[in-house]
Amino acid sequence: MNLDLVAIVVPDYDEAIRFFVGVLGFELTEDSPSLTNDGRAKRWVVVRPPSGGTGLLLAKADGAEQEAAVGNQTGGRVGFFLRVDDFAATFARLKEYGAEIAGEPRHEEYGTVVVFRDLVGNRWDLLGPRP
Repeated sequence: MNLDLVAIVVPDYDEAIRFFVGVLGFELTEDSPSLTNDGRAKRWVVVRPPSGGTGLLLAKADGAEQEAAVGNQTGGRVGFFLRVDDFAATFARLKEYGAEIAGEPRHEEYGTVVVFRDLVGNRWDLLGPRP
């Protein structure tokens, strides 16, 4: 058993792809036409870490309730944890992108960590190896 996908509600597919692929280093593994439950056109967009594993379904908000969840999918808590081999390079790309970063990186028992917000405001931990 494995967790295949986690959905992140976004306002725009292409902007989300640019962030997750261009800034965080995910790979676009699927971008296919699809339909909503009531037959309207949508896209099925999946990004995954280069090493595989759990992917993110970038789901465009559909309606007021989903639009209200954009950027607050975990009630303001850190809800996503991205472990990277090259912390410095990923951190630099986040800063260059202009991502909101909470404080400076700190060294914990489990590695180097800093909290950032993704393109829509969800809070993430960026985790790197222990120094």
